Formats: sequence, C-alpha cells, structure tokens
Amino acid sequence: MPKIKTHKSTAKRIKKRGNGLKRRRAFGDHFLGKRSTKRKRALRKNESVSPANLDNVRRSLGLK
Repeated sequence: MPKIKTHKSTAKRIKKRGNGLKRRRAFGDHFLGKRSTKRKRALRKNESVSPANLDNVRRSLGLK
C-alpha cells in the first residue's frame, strides 16, 4: 500500500491545534470597506474545521 501524500495547499491553510484543526475565515482579506466593523473583527478570528468536512481535511493532511 503506498503512502498517503499530503495535499500541500491544504497543509498551508489549515493547522493542527490541541483540540482540532484551525482555519482562517473566508472573505477577510480585501473589499472590506463595505463591511461593518463588527463583521471585520469577526473575520480576524480563526475558526475550527466543521465536523462535516473533518474527515476529508484529515485525509488530505495525511492524519487519518
């Protein structure tokens, strides 16, 4: 059985933390003038990977 290769772009975007996998939120890098201050502040925070996507992300990172 061959080794599972790491999907490199996924590995750069998602980091393994103590209690799960963390990712950045989408839509937080440009075109921010139209968004409220509260929304922009929320976009700065990291978010954990949703349980629906967890198995696919773990497989692409080679963690499964």
